[in-house]
Amino acid sequence: MRSYGGGDVNLFGTGTAGTAGAPTSTAPGLDSHPSAPIPVVGPGVGEGIRVPLGETGLSIFPLMLGAAEFGWSIDQHTSSAILDRYVEFGGNAVHTADGFSGGRSEHIIGQWLRVRGLRDRISLGVRIGSHADNPGLGSVNLVRAVEGSLTRLAVDCIDVVYLDATLDSSSVLEDTLATVEWLRDAGKIRSVGAFRFPAERLVEARILASAGYPRIEVVDEPYNLVRRRGFEGDLRLVAGAQNLAVTPSHALEHGFLSGQHRSKSAAVGVRGEQMKGNLNRRGIRVLRVLDRVAAELSVPVAAVSIAWLLAQRTVVAPIVNAFAPQHVEELMQGAGVSLLRSQVAELTRAGD
Repeated sequence: MRSYGGGDVNLFGTGTAGTAGAPTSTAPGLDSHPSAPIPVVGPGVGEGIRVPLGETGLSIFPLMLGAAEFGWSIDQHTSSAILDRYVEFGGNAVHTADGFSGGRSEHIIGQWLRVRGLRDRISLGVRIGSHADNPGLGSVNLVRAVEGSLTRLAVDCIDVVYLDATLDSSSVLEDTLATVEWLRDAGKIRSVGAFRFPAERLVEARILASAGYPRIEVVDEPYNLVRRRGFEGDLRLVAGAQNLAVTPSHALEHGFLSGQHRSKSAAVGVRGEQMKGNLNRRGIRVLRVLDRVAAELSVPVAAVSIAWLLAQRTVVAPIVNAFAPQHVEELMQGAGVSLLRSQVAELTRAGD
């Protein structure tokens, strides 16, 4: 098994939820101890499993809960239940973006943090730069975007702000980082990450950091078994050389790598269209190897997909979205799966 904190951990095996020693959530509506008038609170089974998020000073569970679906395909009640389940198992890192559902995702997380009183326990990562009101990374829009996110989240500070270059590849990086410095000095953000930054821009950022500008410490790049070209190569080399923590998004490629969708006729809606591109010879080959490894280890296919990512150099914590509370357990099992080198190699070859 994967080792964290000096011990081997058998994480989230089948049937762990609700067994002796498992946590009981403080969330309203969930069962409490039958003899207690108030909920029983205990540590999640993954509570002691933390890894350093690069050089940010943050320690997180090695899987970040993504909130891309909050406010879009799932409502506030279901979103809160997913967050509850993640924390119940010991998770402590949540990722969202100012552009997810026009800010609705942030609002849902903010309401959940306030009601549950968990702000001090959660490492909050927010991708900034894609909201329609304040797009890009120009100084004025960046300040407005961060302020908007803080308001929707109802928090005073964001732990990691990911600078989103998707809509803006022309802003002067020196100006952007100077603005980040002001935001950090003002106590509005703690650490800086980057999304969709090419390798050469990360090199430029490091040169500026040596001159006293804030250092980019975390990188988010879509990366998984079937989406590898964008990260493997120069970007991975630079991330390794700069000791950047990689938190790859799209860890399950819109659900395809969960193994739940295997025919084009069954792929419907927006997610179905996104998955159809992988329902080809290469994608089916990957699923077959995932099936075999999952059967050997007696874990879900999704857990093997996540474990493959965690076996990759520089990857610290994949960002994974869940669509229902019952999905959270199988996703988090990925942090407790230790793949053999032969299994990693076989999975890698299948995706080549």
